[in-house]
Amino acid sequence: MIGILWSKIKEALVSVLPVVAIVLILCATPLVHLTSEEIVIFVVCALLLILGIGLFNVGADLAMSPMGEYIGSGLTKTKKLSVLLVVSFLMGVLITVAEPDLSVLAGQISQKVNPTVLIVSIGVGVGLFLLLGVLKILFKKSISAMLIFFYMVMFALIALLVVNESGDFLALGLDSGGVTTGPITAPFIIAVGVGIAGTIGGRNSGENSFGLLALCSIGPILTVMILGLTSSGGVDYRISPETYATGENVFKDFFLEMWKVSLEVGLALLLICAAFAVLQLVYLKLPALRIKRIAVGIAYTFVGLVVFLTAVSVGFLPIGFKLGTQIAEKPWVLVLIGFVLGMLVVLAEPAVHVLNKQVEEVTNRAITRKSMMVALSIGVGISIGLSMLRVWLDFSILYYVIPGYIISLGLSFFVPSIYTAIAFDSGGVASGPLTSTFILPFAIGACLVCQGENKILVDAFGIVAMVAMTPLITIQLLGFRAVVARRVRNKIAQRRIITADDDQIIDFQ
Repeated sequence: MIGILWSKIKEALVSVLPVVAIVLILCATPLVHLTSEEIVIFVVCALLLILGIGLFNVGADLAMSPMGEYIGSGLTKTKKLSVLLVVSFLMGVLITVAEPDLSVLAGQISQKVNPTVLIVSIGVGVGLFLLLGVLKILFKKSISAMLIFFYMVMFALIALLVVNESGDFLALGLDSGGVTTGPITAPFIIAVGVGIAGTIGGRNSGENSFGLLALCSIGPILTVMILGLTSSGGVDYRISPETYATGENVFKDFFLEMWKVSLEVGLALLLICAAFAVLQLVYLKLPALRIKRIAVGIAYTFVGLVVFLTAVSVGFLPIGFKLGTQIAEKPWVLVLIGFVLGMLVVLAEPAVHVLNKQVEEVTNRAITRKSMMVALSIGVGISIGLSMLRVWLDFSILYYVIPGYIISLGLSFFVPSIYTAIAFDSGGVASGPLTSTFILPFAIGACLVCQGENKILVDAFGIVAMVAMTPLITIQLLGFRAVVARRVRNKIAQRRIITADDDQIIDFQ
């Protein structure tokens, strides 16, 4: 076990070091000035981040992924569709309500509507669309057709929000689709899809397992937008610089945050374990050795997530905000730095590594982790760069969102369906806790300088949605490249056959 943990920590080290390096390099330039205390806090939290990712990845391999697969395959084998659908809905709601990513986003906003109503609405959105995703796998329906339909519904709701002047919920709705598929939810949902698809079998069963995260990302967007249309309240954003300031007693703040995060993560894992325990007693009946392995994995997952989320909240959130306020004094540099940070931050998102591993295994290395990571890094880098341009020039996110989703949905007609499903799943995992606790405060700080406090609602928020959108394009372009390469190889092969036939004719003569 120690050897496995060490290998995971080394992988995390490679992922996190680039982010740390770019921040420290910026500190050595006239653009950024951090106190020695802030630098020390940042470096220590980066080390804890590496440890947290390593522990989490071990836990995901031992517990989260197996639990999801056992539930998906076990309930499918019972051939009780109603049980499978009810469990899928309830698991989607419960896990989402306790997802730490959602609390990170909620911690930076103040709703005039009841916060419980907002969180439950998001949970119901995930639950309903996880149910639809299970039906999609069982009946082997096209993920592209489903996504096109629901994104058309999203465009219609956007138009209604604009007409009804309910724009407060626009950015929040778009952001909610990214934060709901966080480090706890994503591995579990991915594994449920693999378990169900593997059990029903058939041709392209691996390909059929993708798409659940994509649907679970669009669900909260629609439910929050509907809430905005039916609610008389609005949304205020907590953008006071004191929110992102480093406290005077960092040691005390760290342990207070760790206690808060422990309660949130503990609740999320407790809900999963309770549901799994009931299913184990009634349907699954797994041997004791597997249960013991899962229990060890849950412990790793809990410790890893607590360390990870505490580190990003204490060390990365205030540093991200301060970087944004200082770099924004040179807007063109802000766009460039945003692009670089976006490319590097996605490397450290825990759920990204879980999805990339699944993609490589299911496709038998036809789509490698390296190619996935390159496409994701480029996509997220572009999204942050474009978001900083929006902060600088002050225009609506709709100028990005509508063309972006039209392009991504259009590409789905020209690439293999597996690339479309993987692309939309990737959008969910790319927008993880580092985006919420480092990139979002970075954008808020930059907007505070460039446009002032009143524009943060319009210009800074929505960045999570951008991070969730651009990988849809870059990964489908990866699939488009594969299609073109295959056609070129086929043409070359045909020419060789024709040439060989001509040679035979000449020899015969």
